Amino acid sequence: MAKIGIVTDSNSGITQAEAEKLGISVLPMPFLIDGEQHFEDIDLSQAEFYEHLKGEAQVSTSQPSPEAVKELWDSLLGKYDELVHIPMSSGLSESCHTAMGLAKEYGGKVHVVDNQRISITQRQSVEDALTLAGQGKSGEEIARILTETKFDSSIYISLDTLKYLKKGGRLTPAAALIGTILKIKPVLQIQGEKLDAFKKVSTLKKAKSVMIDAIKNDLKTRFKELVQRGEMMIAVAHTANYEEAERFKQELSDCFPAVPLKYVDPLSLSVSCHIGPGALAVACARVIR
Repeated sequence: MAKIGIVTDSNSGITQAEAEKLGISVLPMPFLIDGEQHFEDIDLSQAEFYEHLKGEAQVSTSQPSPEAVKELWDSLLGKYDELVHIPMSSGLSESCHTAMGLAKEYGGKVHVVDNQRISITQRQSVEDALTLAGQGKSGEEIARILTETKFDSSIYISLDTLKYLKKGGRLTPAAALIGTILKIKPVLQIQGEKLDAFKKVSTLKKAKSVMIDAIKNDLKTRFKELVQRGEMMIAVAHTANYEEAERFKQELSDCFPAVPLKYVDPLSLSVSCHIGPGALAVACARVIR
């Protein structure tokens, strides 16, 4: 049986310490802060990131260099026969396409999965890959299964502010101003590769209600059979919003007692960079058995 190594990036929310316990590898995502490069969970903590963001620093995302990716792969192929690499969604970063190009140099030993996930749903993909590897699946089989099930997930995100969407050029200044005056709190969604608008509400209470209804609808329709087979989970994510995330976790547990709520994680910093602190998110995803 081939020995399979699992690789992801820090957008999965998996820390370096957690990666060591799981027996996987996590590529740290690079960020430019006022022109200086930092690496998530290496020399840039969640708290430091939000300090810079709130302090009006110029923060921008980047992707791991080809050299960093190849260096990690080369070191891992010294102890594994094949690698399954699970980067963030190709719709949100070029890092997936870069990895796919690099994998062609490895003669079928590296399998890059473009399953269009990020944060808590990407974390679930990593756990699924570990499960499949434990079942004796090859790297190619694991990549195929993760790709075939890539749309078996949803994420809904409530924003606290429009400031960072405006700052990143994803919202016009006029629209941001109107939204601020009217106290609009947009709810966004990730269904597959992109971050899109879902609904506009005026309070956090309404935003949570919208997100709960959206998850309820997904579980009753798209994922009905998976729920019946006990193959779905729910998770909460947030951007520097720990207390509200714990409250939301309890509300979701009360609403969906039959579906396990697996974890409460900080949202990927690559997403946080564009939506700012105070965001709250809920996701559901298939659990591969």
